[in-house]
Amino acid sequence: MSTHQPPKGVQEAAARAVRWIEEGRAGKGFTDTGEHRAHQLAEGRAVDDEVIERMRAYFARHHKDSEATGFSSGEEGFPSPGRVAWDAWGGDPGRRWAESQTIAKDEESR
Repeated sequence: MSTHQPPKGVQEAAARAVRWIEEGRAGKGFTDTGEHRAHQLAEGRAVDDEVIERMRAYFARHHKDSEATGFSSGEEGFPSPGRVAWDAWGGDPGRRWAESQTIAKDEESR
């Protein structure tokens, strides 16, 4: 199984989420998995194919969160719990990066 090194933009988004989590802005539904992922990505630790697959699934399930009030800077309630979670998984850079990575499962389907 290959490993993938998160780029700077992913690390920065996750570090922002770590700060927000520490400030108590993640909300009641925030998971331990989300917090772990935020620290992992913020620290620039390499992730395996399974994590890339989970990131893809997270972004596919939660893309609608970006339409909620408080998701974007300058909106009331920013950062919303959905925005904190989004950035915990690497934010927009994380979504682009996860989709750009080739994983074993992708190779098998070719």
